[in-house]
Amino acid sequence: MNNLIVLPLLIPLLTAVVLIFLPKQVKAQRWISIISVVINIISVVILIGQVQDKGIQTLYMGGWMPPYGIVFVADMFAALLVLTTLVVAAGCLLYAFRTIGEQREKYYFYPFVQFILAGVIGSFLTGDLFNLFVCFEVMLIASYALIVLGGTKRQLRETLKYVLINIISSSLFVAAMAYLYGVVGTLNMAHLSVRVAEAGQGGILNVIAIMFLIVFALKAGLFLFFWLPGSYSVPPTAVTALFGALLTKVGLYAIIRTFTLIFYHDQGFTHNIIAWMAAATMILGGLGAVAYKDIHRILNYNVIISVGFIAFGLAVATKESLDGTVMYLMHDMIAKALMFILGGMIISAAGTSKLSEMGGLIKRYPLIGWMFFILALALVGIPPLSGFPGKVLMVRGGLSEGEIWLTIVAVASSLLVLYSLIKMFMGAFWKEDHLLPVRDLKKWHSTAYISVIGLFILVIGLGLGSEWIYSFAGQAGEVLANPSIYIDAVLKE
Repeated sequence: MNNLIVLPLLIPLLTAVVLIFLPKQVKAQRWISIISVVINIISVVILIGQVQDKGIQTLYMGGWMPPYGIVFVADMFAALLVLTTLVVAAGCLLYAFRTIGEQREKYYFYPFVQFILAGVIGSFLTGDLFNLFVCFEVMLIASYALIVLGGTKRQLRETLKYVLINIISSSLFVAAMAYLYGVVGTLNMAHLSVRVAEAGQGGILNVIAIMFLIVFALKAGLFLFFWLPGSYSVPPTAVTALFGALLTKVGLYAIIRTFTLIFYHDQGFTHNIIAWMAAATMILGGLGAVAYKDIHRILNYNVIISVGFIAFGLAVATKESLDGTVMYLMHDMIAKALMFILGGMIISAAGTSKLSEMGGLIKRYPLIGWMFFILALALVGIPPLSGFPGKVLMVRGGLSEGEIWLTIVAVASSLLVLYSLIKMFMGAFWKEDHLLPVRDLKKWHSTAYISVIGLFILVIGLGLGSEWIYSFAGQAGEVLANPSIYIDAVLKE
């Protein structure tokens, strides 16, 4: 057993509790929040080194062995996502320091961010479905507060919709767990895999699998994304960046883990449904991204496209495509955070989110403009940027498996991403500035620039260092492609 596994979960929880007692000490909250994240990054780097050297690490709480007790499991897939989560959180916090507003900071912005981190990290590290549900709820309750923080009419309207959708999905989650427990008598993921294999997936187990797919698809925005464009348009930029980078990825992680570890015995049924959902998500998300001329909508629909693309890698379900899915997930979390932050800076500089009312920003903000342009190329998958290695592996996996139509849709969705982001770049930066009055340049604090430049360097670095990153992602993909590795690590004692 390895007690270090629970540390990435405990650090944000304890930090949140401390910050609750410092509501008026804004500077102290900022420093405590960022120091907490940095310490957590160090602990996760150590954990990743242990996973690489010694294999999957486990922690049985209270010494209770599975399937009876609570178990935390750190395989390479979970550990890499935890590290990426913390890096994204650091970038979003740095940007928030001077942009979120002291009024929000005094109303527990930083504790809520820490609770979200605890929920996200717990979701990645838990080894049973019930605690996955608990961590989901911790994350969601904190996200409710962050969406509504500020109290505008639009925020209240979208928060109501967001809360109702998640209450429905959470209720369905509980029902699905109850049915599954009634059929196989366990909720431990590794033990579930064994029991489902013994029972033979089919009939009622396939029905339960689809229930879980619907639950996680609602949370990830996979096909059932009708709530996302509005809900992600109303919070401040730092909050939207955090949501776009992390929340949908937790739903995707749950789908990937569930359908590579538990319900992988009837892929002709389950994975075919995932394939159709992925294709529909990429097509509809792409149409939304190219149709709108509002920056909020364009960026939100680009999140939806990426959700469909990641689901495409799972639907193909080869070792190569799963390796690519891991690499693309890491890229997408960082790139989406940067995309929303740069988008927020563009809106702040122009004083509007409508492309028709923008123009000429390249003369005023060349650094922001060229970073956004290069980021657009990374999101499309242009080499040698961060989106390229994962996309290549996923496309090659799709072609080798004979999923020609799905691969064509995936490649076409990348072209829609390119069109939508270049349209945004041209409208905001290159179009003649006829409509905007002359005004002083918008200036951001140095922490905002540290945030965007740091995330931008990572986007470049993940591409240039892709061979080194693959040494870790390949180990993660191996566990996803061969669930017996995970099962043996958890049930060995």
